[in-house]
Amino acid sequence: MAAFDRSDTSAKVIDIVVQKLSLEKSSVTENATLQDLGADSLSTFEVLLKFQDTFGIEIDDETADNLSSLKEAIDYLHEKRTK
Repeated sequence: MAAFDRSDTSAKVIDIVVQKLSLEKSSVTENATLQDLGADSLSTFEVLLKFQDTFGIEIDDETADNLSSLKEAIDYLHEKRTK
């Protein structure tokens, strides 16, 4: 398995959130939740789908429900990513 840099994972996650939620990059921090950033259930689903596509992984519903902050999402995605 290829080694990925956490800062690359973090940058990609933040870019996805900025794009999907139409936010300024400066307003997105790892401590924020998607709900803090104004995501509703549909936009949260769209963000999760983009995470799966971007990182080549599947995120089951239970895991998705337990990813409370962007930091937790980044840590999870970084550990599991295949691309």
